[in-house]
Amino acid sequence: MDYKQKFIEYYQANIHREGADRLLEWLQTTDFFTAPASTRYHCACPSGLVQHSVNVYEVMMEKHFDPETDSAESFALCALLHDVCKAQFYKISTRNVKNEKTGQWEKVPYYTIEDAFPYGHGEKSVFLIERFVRLKPAEATAIRWHMGGFDDAARGGNFSISVAYDKYPIAVKLHLADLEATYLREKETSAVNH
Repeated sequence: MDYKQKFIEYYQANIHREGADRLLEWLQTTDFFTAPASTRYHCACPSGLVQHSVNVYEVMMEKHFDPETDSAESFALCALLHDVCKAQFYKISTRNVKNEKTGQWEKVPYYTIEDAFPYGHGEKSVFLIERFVRLKPAEATAIRWHMGGFDDAARGGNFSISVAYDKYPIAVKLHLADLEATYLREKETSAVNH
């Protein structure tokens, strides 16, 4: 089963909120299932974004899901859609690279960013999801702050992230799952070496 099939299976099995079908239909009109997850760091390859989304979901369920206190729907919404902001975000360009074997210059493709809607990262994902599905405060907060200390607001000194993590355990769980997927499970998943 490929990552798109896994994503759709996890999504349809767990997300039943009003508007969920329309959100999935919209995702299929974008490049969500073919886009990379980054320009060069993790899953910088075709379909890297859906691969990363599935990985985050699987880590979150394996390591952090407690059926007594957690909602499977909330976990699926947060994990599978936390990076929906990256749909329609990356473009393929080319650059000249010298072939070490032949000494000749060759055009090589690479990913660039073309942000047509510069609204932030987690904020943009929340905005896009809520065009179709109403998120609970804990879900919106988890998606908003999933970048942890890598978020520009947190790096700038905003302390809201600390309050968010203290108030909503799902926000911490999403951030931890994102870190594990990115830095442990997705090592060497990029087409480009950095």
